[in-house]
Amino acid sequence: MNKRFAFLLSASAAAFVLGGCASGVKMNKAPVENQTAANTASQGAQSQVAPVQAATETAALGPAADVARSVYFGFNSYVVEDKYRPVLEGNANYLTSHHNAHVQLQGNTDARGSREYNLALGQKRADAVMKGLEVLGVPASELEAVSFGKEKPKAAGTTEAAYAENRRVDFFYKQ
Repeated sequence: MNKRFAFLLSASAAAFVLGGCASGVKMNKAPVENQTAANTASQGAQSQVAPVQAATETAALGPAADVARSVYFGFNSYVVEDKYRPVLEGNANYLTSHHNAHVQLQGNTDARGSREYNLALGQKRADAVMKGLEVLGVPASELEAVSFGKEKPKAAGTTEAAYAENRRVDFFYKQ
């Protein structure tokens, strides 16, 4: 990582903590599970994930069921919007209180764009979420950021709702 990019990430982290993301890398908005009716277009697809999450949680991996495990992004964006702060905080609280926990942050994109571009964008998304968790006190040793690009869609189709559902970072807890 070059020095300028590292400086920008550090400055962004400070802006996040001190300014509620008023500048720098912002905390990104997109549909969140169990959020307001404003996100109804994406909630249908999200509800299909609940059985997988429930199975994982019964194995005692990760936070309680009321803590979302995905952060969503705008088109061509890796900015984590303010409305995802509770998602980061809930996962950070779990990770800081369970020091043996490890989470893989899986960056994803919609199907538009080349494979290479989407792998890079998915990585930037995963890195942005990782930086947000680090700012909240999670040790880097408990975090891993990877990109799947457009290879692991959550929603099928070419509608804007399907695209929005696929632009995300998922929290995957491992032992």
